[in-house]
Amino acid sequence: MVSFYDGHSSEALIKEREEACEKVPHNVTESQVPLCPKEFDGWTCISATPAGHVAQFPCPYFIYGFDPKRLAQRICLDDGSWFRHPDSNKTWSNYTTCIDLDDYKLRNQVNLIYKSGYCVSIVALTVSIVIFFYFKSLTCTRIQIHKNLFISLAVNNILWLLWYEAVVDNLPVLMANGLGCQILHIMVQYFLVATYFWMFCEGVYLYTLLVVTFMTESLVMPILYIIGWGIPAVLVTLYAFFRSSLREETIHCWINESLYSWTLSGPVCASMIANLIFLINIVRLLLTKLPAAQIQSPQCSVKERNASFRFRMSRRNTVSGAPGVPSGRFKKAVRATFILIPLLGLQYIVMPFRPEQGNAWEPTYQIISALVTSCQGLCVALLFCFCNGEVTTAIAKKWRQCHISKKKPWQSCSAVTTVSLSRSSVVHEMSGAQALETFNQMNHSKSGTRGRKDKRVQKDVLPLQNLQNIQL
Repeated sequence: MVSFYDGHSSEALIKEREEACEKVPHNVTESQVPLCPKEFDGWTCISATPAGHVAQFPCPYFIYGFDPKRLAQRICLDDGSWFRHPDSNKTWSNYTTCIDLDDYKLRNQVNLIYKSGYCVSIVALTVSIVIFFYFKSLTCTRIQIHKNLFISLAVNNILWLLWYEAVVDNLPVLMANGLGCQILHIMVQYFLVATYFWMFCEGVYLYTLLVVTFMTESLVMPILYIIGWGIPAVLVTLYAFFRSSLREETIHCWINESLYSWTLSGPVCASMIANLIFLINIVRLLLTKLPAAQIQSPQCSVKERNASFRFRMSRRNTVSGAPGVPSGRFKKAVRATFILIPLLGLQYIVMPFRPEQGNAWEPTYQIISALVTSCQGLCVALLFCFCNGEVTTAIAKKWRQCHISKKKPWQSCSAVTTVSLSRSSVVHEMSGAQALETFNQMNHSKSGTRGRKDKRVQKDVLPLQNLQNIQL
């Protein structure tokens, strides 16, 4: 299907076609059969046609949505006059045949799936972001990465809906080709690329936790911010610069495929391949290195900071050469694989292998692709927020605290809960008598502010010899 020209070019093209039509000689014959006269209908020059016949001519290639391989029609009546539409009483050409109606219906269904999935994902992601920012106990590096991924996903979904409703499905806006719709296109591309790179950041961080012995946490997030937000900005800037240099690349709000799309698709594909390699190595480590009892989701704070050390310690304690893989370890590796696929965006790897247009599998591919793409935000929100143990624990404690203190002001409830969450998270990260002793010390301590208590506990928690007692 060929794209159409912008407003100025299409007017000039139609003018040229009209002038060319005027130069075409009338086909005057000695036949007694009357002829419908040659006529320019506004798009196409229709030759003189014998009465009682149907004139057929190629669909105009410069109209968006028309297939130039199809034929339009115009009816010549028996009296030698062109058919007139009953509503307008003007001569009328039938261009409805230029559109594949089955394909049109399929695309409408697919777009409806996209819209519905994006709307549900936006709601789920927004609630997740609010939860992450509200509970101060959820502030570890892993959650910080989740926050940025969720934000980029949510903004990308919102911009896609806006792009489709305000631009793609709005012919006057496309024809006007204003600066606003071009900027919107660039923003859509930026947050789309940023989403892929934050998924790459998820893979980098998770893999780093398993293979790096010691890691400086203060340097992690600045580096990931550069990868997640900075690199996409550079790529989209190059894309916009190259594309704006050619006039034919800037028509119709940049809706058409560009010669310079590789500046975005190339790095995105590279990040997907890297994430696939990360996933393969993570599963390999889960199957061959880590004891089955330790394959669990890492917790925040100290536990997360020492994840790589725990891996090294567990590797020393693992009996090498043990025959077979324990079934529990295998099940957890499979479970981790299915959980990490939407987080790392690996479902997009199979999307480029689409059937050719007209293939019997194309409708199935289109529907599955729409479901997978639009519901990714919902999946990651469910897996890494609503079903996350730390989040559910924080919400449950907030609910219990507020239920107990329902007669007190909300601010008091919130303040007490924050301290309670900090204490509970510390206790969760320690084991046995050490946890009980530390918790009792916190409860009986009367000196210092809440911030000092939290800081002291974080510093005193987990001496080196107790690291082996903590589970991932």
